[in-house]
Amino acid sequence: MLNLHYAPGTISAAVAITLHEAGLEFSTTRVDFKSAEQTTAAYHSINPKGRVPALETPQGVLTETGAILEYIAAIAPNSTLVPTDPFAAANMRALMYYLASTMHINHAHGMRGARWASQQSSFKDMAAKVPETMAASCAYVETLITGPLVMGTNLTLADPYLFTVCSWLKGDGVDISAYPKLAAFFASMKTRPSVIATARAGIIEV
Repeated sequence: MLNLHYAPGTISAAVAITLHEAGLEFSTTRVDFKSAEQTTAAYHSINPKGRVPALETPQGVLTETGAILEYIAAIAPNSTLVPTDPFAAANMRALMYYLASTMHINHAHGMRGARWASQQSSFKDMAAKVPETMAASCAYVETLITGPLVMGTNLTLADPYLFTVCSWLKGDGVDISAYPKLAAFFASMKTRPSVIATARAGIIEV
């Protein structure tokens, strides 16, 4: 049995959505960030990095969102979560890497400034920049969407990943309606059973 360690409102929602899309059975364990459960020895025995998501598998624990999503696709090959065309698959991964290395970091500057600086003034400066950097990321991602979903009509690993990041935009001071293709994508994803189930479980708020 797969077990997903998650915290509400975090990127771990992308894993839950993908597990549903793949038709895989899984259980969940909530990590309470408000009580700093992610800093405890008990959770560090699951993920020494003290972050989510972490996915317990029969072979051990996997961490890092992109790696977990790739694992899900690999153990559910009939789910077509990764395009069969090599160039399309590379483009899917390019967006995923961008979300991980740039857009997620932009978002994190709003609340996790202590990762990069020590002064409160620096935290405030980073947080003030978030609406601008997230808007710039939205403008870029807007150019990549080719249909109701990122790569047209077939859902890939990039879709749950992008959808989860988009769920942060309102809190980051970005109006998604300014990006028509991104807004249409977000609205389309909200109707999927996988997203509805993840929201009902309290893993994401949409």
